[in-house]
Formats: sequence, C-alpha cells, structure tokens
Amino acid sequence: MTTTRAQKIAARVEAFVREVIAPYEQDPRRDHHGAPTDELVFEMREKAREAGVLTPHVLPDGGHLTQQETATVLIRSGLSPLGPLACNTNAPDEGNMYLLGKVGSPQIKERFLKPLIEGRARSAFFMTEPAEWGGAGSDPSMMKTVCRKDGDHWVIDGRKTFITGCLGAKVGIVMAKAEGVDHGGGACMFLVDLPDDAIRIDDIPNTIDTSMPGGHATLTIEGLRVPADQMLGEAGEGFKYAQIRLSPARLSHCMRWLGACIRANEIATDYANRRQAFGKALIDHEGVGFMLAENLIDLQQCELMIDWCAGVLDTGSLGTAESSMAKVAVSEALQRVADRCVQVMGGTGVTDRTIVEQVYREIRAFRIYDGPTEVHKWSLAKKIKRDWKAAQA
Repeated sequence: MTTTRAQKIAARVEAFVREVIAPYEQDPRRDHHGAPTDELVFEMREKAREAGVLTPHVLPDGGHLTQQETATVLIRSGLSPLGPLACNTNAPDEGNMYLLGKVGSPQIKERFLKPLIEGRARSAFFMTEPAEWGGAGSDPSMMKTVCRKDGDHWVIDGRKTFITGCLGAKVGIVMAKAEGVDHGGGACMFLVDLPDDAIRIDDIPNTIDTSMPGGHATLTIEGLRVPADQMLGEAGEGFKYAQIRLSPARLSHCMRWLGACIRANEIATDYANRRQAFGKALIDHEGVGFMLAENLIDLQQCELMIDWCAGVLDTGSLGTAESSMAKVAVSEALQRVADRCVQVMGGTGVTDRTIVEQVYREIRAFRIYDGPTEVHKWSLAKKIKRDWKAAQA
C-alpha cells in the first residue's frame, strides 16, 4: 500500500510528464539508433529540477521511498518513454543509485552517487559478457572478466556486452572475478570514472528499443587500474551485491513500463472512440471493445503484482523469487497490452505518430533484459523443487 506522501509526489510527477515532457516525444534530437541525445536528456532534467520532480524517489535527506511508494511514483514517471529520463528514474541509473545507497562507503557516495542523484551524470553497470567469448549472460557464474590486486590498486581485464548507457556515462560499476577470493563466488565490484582509456567500446548495435541513451555497447577492458578504495563493499561479495541491485531493479522496470502501457492504452482507447467504421465507432465493435477490456484487466493485475512484490521487498527480504514472478507476469501481460493497442489502432498503430509503436518495441525488449522470462521460470522451478525436498525431510 502506498502513502499520502507518495501520492503527492506522484501527482506532481504525473502532471510534469504529461504537460512538460510528452511534447518532447517528437523532438528530433536522437542518436544513431533513435535514443534521446544527452543534450535532450539534460535539458529535460533541468526542467524537472525546476519543477521539483528530479529523482523524486530519493528524499531530500538522502533517504529512499519504500518500494511500494516508489512504485506509485515510478509508474507515473513512465507515462512517457522520456519521463524516466527526465525525472532521473530511468535504468540503469535508478538501480545503480539504489545499490550505491545500500552498499557504498561515504567516499563512494560523495564521489559517485551524489552526481547521479543530482541528475548531472549517467551511469552504466558492467556485468554481461559476449556469448562468443564464453562469458556471463543470464548465468553470472560464467564471468570471465578478472581482477587482480597490484599494490593499492586492482587491475581489471576482460570483455563486456550489452552495457546500457555506456557511451556518454560518467560513472561505471564494473563486475569482475578475483582469483583466490572465494566469498560469494569470488566476484568484486568497482566504481570507475568514465570514460577511461582502458575501456574501449568495440561496437554499439542498433536495437529494437530506443529509450535509453548511450546504447548497449560491447567493449574491451585492458589493464584498467582502480584504486582499492573504489571497490564497492567487500572483495568476493559481488554476486550478493548484484542481487541487492537486480531484485528491485527488475521491479522498477515493471513500474516504468506499466506507466507507458497505461498511456498507450489511453491513446488506443481515444482512437477507438473517435474512429468510425461500418457505421459505428470502433469501440462498439466487440472485436475492438473486448481487446480494450482485456487491457484493463491486464493493467490492473500488473499493478497488483507490482504492489505485492514491492511489499515483500519492503519487509527486508531479498525477494528474488518474488521479483522473478513479477518480472515474468508483468512483462508478458504488458506485451499483450501493447500488442492490443497496436491492433486497435491498425495502420496508425505501427507508425511513429504516437508512442504506441515505440512502447510495443520497448516492452518486447523488456521481456529479455534483467533476465528473460525462461530464466526466471527456470529459477522458480528450482525453488519449487527445493521447497518440495525440504517439505519431505
């Protein structure tokens, strides 16, 4: 359940996104694969700062809204694909801020977290590795990027891929395996200033989604030297820290894209009520009206699932299973919603005259990043087996 505090913040965010940010949706300032340029991002953030809705999920005293309160706010920020960028609630920054707030030392918070909260810098999370290299994807234990201690520094070598927002980011969180460090599987996390000559971007492919600036880069890390005091937390605990970030980050994706689908459904509903065919409005044809009815059902179920999972996280539980269930249920339901919106609008639905076409593409990508549906189902199936064995003991 949310609070009056969160409802007030969410109302300001919604008004800002609808009135100030939605008109930017046709702004031509885009990069090579259609994502907003940093010029556009920081222009919108200045307007958010002026409106008092920049980084609204982080309180003035540095505290964080509860997950249920965060849901109330982030859903509203997602009412435009540009809303999370403008309000500084977007991925990967929102998840990175959460992680640094939970694990970072005072020095790391001052140097790396503060500019993120202020919306003056973007960040990137370096975990996934190229499949052709045999590196980590959905299975982080396959990680091949390594780090070794050298005096008061660590030296990192390896490769990474699909690193969202890397181009133009100022803050990086790099994950690597340390030889001889066994805690938590031996993984470590480091904070780095970007760009760095030791991190070479090899490729930024065009992708189906276009809402995140900086693309999804493939890169090579050669001899990256990081001061020991820029390690995040303790050596060997990287996989544990990754879960601290990933469980709420999966849910944050659900929040933002629920907002986008709410708006897409509004657009499709307006179209169906205005468009005439065969002597009556489209909404009066059962084939169309029923699709919009099904959208309302799916949207309501998504909101309930998000609220339930957020409540679990607010109890202090890691909530890995719950966030997996939410990720699967919400991403699949929102794909149905977005698909119906396109179908209701016919030819107009596949054009860029509205955000509906973009939302459809973005939700398709959402079903893959932060763990595809099949990986989460497999993880849940393993939990079912463990629970069954425990019950038999």
